Amino acid sequence: MASISLRAVQKAYGDHAPAVRDVNLEIGEHEFCVFLGPSGCGKSTLLRLIAGLEEVTDGEVRINGALVNDVPAAQRGVAMVFQSYALFPHMSVYENMAFGLMLAKTPREEIDRKVREAARALQLEPLLDRRPKALSGGQRQRVAIGRAIVRSPGVFLFDEPLSNLDATLRGQTRIEIARLHKQFEKASVVYVTHDQVEAMTLADKIVLLHAGAQTAQFGSIAQVGTPLALYHRPRSRFVAGFIGAPQMNFLAAQVAGIEGDDVVVRLDATGETLRTTPGAAPCGGAASFGLAIGQKITLGVRPEHLVPVSSATHETGAPSSRGAMDQMARTVTLVERLGEHCYLHLDAPDGTVLIAKAPGDWPSEAGARVAVRVPPAFCHLFTEDGFAVASAPVLHPA
Repeated sequence: MASISLRAVQKAYGDHAPAVRDVNLEIGEHEFCVFLGPSGCGKSTLLRLIAGLEEVTDGEVRINGALVNDVPAAQRGVAMVFQSYALFPHMSVYENMAFGLMLAKTPREEIDRKVREAARALQLEPLLDRRPKALSGGQRQRVAIGRAIVRSPGVFLFDEPLSNLDATLRGQTRIEIARLHKQFEKASVVYVTHDQVEAMTLADKIVLLHAGAQTAQFGSIAQVGTPLALYHRPRSRFVAGFIGAPQMNFLAAQVAGIEGDDVVVRLDATGETLRTTPGAAPCGGAASFGLAIGQKITLGVRPEHLVPVSSATHETGAPSSRGAMDQMARTVTLVERLGEHCYLHLDAPDGTVLIAKAPGDWPSEAGARVAVRVPPAFCHLFTEDGFAVASAPVLHPA
């Protein structure tokens, strides 16, 4: 089985700021690890450092415990699937898949066995005699994956393999990759994408990288964890805003009170007061986070955790486990109806917008006045420098 270890890895080009900065990461055996982040954050560069297609400026890359900084790509026991299919147009599917094995002078019988086993797993058996021009985009990508599979590598590296496919094919091929990983009894997978849906559905572990070349964190790791850990417990506003679609709502506020594990905040835009319970403090009580009354803070809450209620309910004060400090009143400016659910765009007097998720048949229209309940345990608080004060627990709203 293959494991990957990155220790203080950096990659710089000339005198420019590092494209990859001080990355420390452990990828376990048979783990599906996704490098996630916006374009230009260094995720593909990091993948190429593992593959041996780029030289490390500083730090160590180890595969199965062995230092591979100076080991050529062909000798690292990795197979890479690129964004472009890179198939030979004059060769058949069979020949494309067998090409690497033929270069390695693998016996013909073994080549045939491996190619046909991979074709069977990828549902390519009827297409083995075709050339790439006679294949759909999804089929071509499966051929590229098959070419990697036949090499039986210890590590599979995928560099945005689905970005050239339409939405339907992306979904189908994503399922194929997830299914294949179950069959890779020994191999680890490292997968690069900017698509959080791919990351959330495929990954055992997500590595989210910072973006923005002008920032000191550019090219470094923002957070590592399971998909649900990043979703429910983001360590920074950057992580919270990148994970989730639509993205988390952010509201400027200040600390109005601290009551045990609860933090009462007052919204700058409307003056509304909300009670939040953003997680148990490390040493007990919100005061141990170092918060002070009047401190500026950002309140974050995801659209799916805002619960619309009627305006009448809001005006009369709906019963709540936290009293009246868990609702906000807003005006609907837009309703996005998507069938099973809809998104309500809610406007405040200063122009700040909230997005709340509601059932698909929710009766509100533009111009209506509604209230949304804000479950205290699903609130996130961020300091002015963007770091999380505390993160919501992995629960469902009551």
